[in-house]
Amino acid sequence: MNARLDYFANPVAGKALKYFMACGREVKDLPLPAATQELVALRVSQINGCAVCIDMHTKDAVAAGESAVRLNLVAAWREAAVFTDAERAALALAEQGTRTADAGAGVDDETWAWAAGLYDEEQLTALVMLVSFMNAVNRLNVITRQPAGDYRPGQFH
Repeated sequence: MNARLDYFANPVAGKALKYFMACGREVKDLPLPAATQELVALRVSQINGCAVCIDMHTKDAVAAGESAVRLNLVAAWREAAVFTDAERAALALAEQGTRTADAGAGVDDETWAWAAGLYDEEQLTALVMLVSFMNAVNRLNVITRQPAGDYRPGQFH
């Protein structure tokens, strides 16, 4: 499968992508546990069908020591007993923040309160920024059918 656009060879894309890449590095450094970041990035990417991001975040998570069991159960996190309450709240917020058209109102008050009860304001801000960033990047990749499979852990960091 070939991408519709080669972002790295396209000068127009290059101008904007340098800011996206910088934003991604900044989001990584926000005060949210690394494991939570990878689980959330993976779940948002699963929902959006972004194969290249699923590839990236799965491999980065494995390289950081995440278990295959937890990664395999992200799509069914509600029924899985391997996630902490904080991770579950983050995944719930990520799903509702991604499925805004489906949910109508976006993140409901109950989910927001659940996450706000487990994360401080800085971490909650980081979570919102991560979900928003992942949705933007997923769309860039899905629209242009970026292929997946050859990502190397840490390649863009």
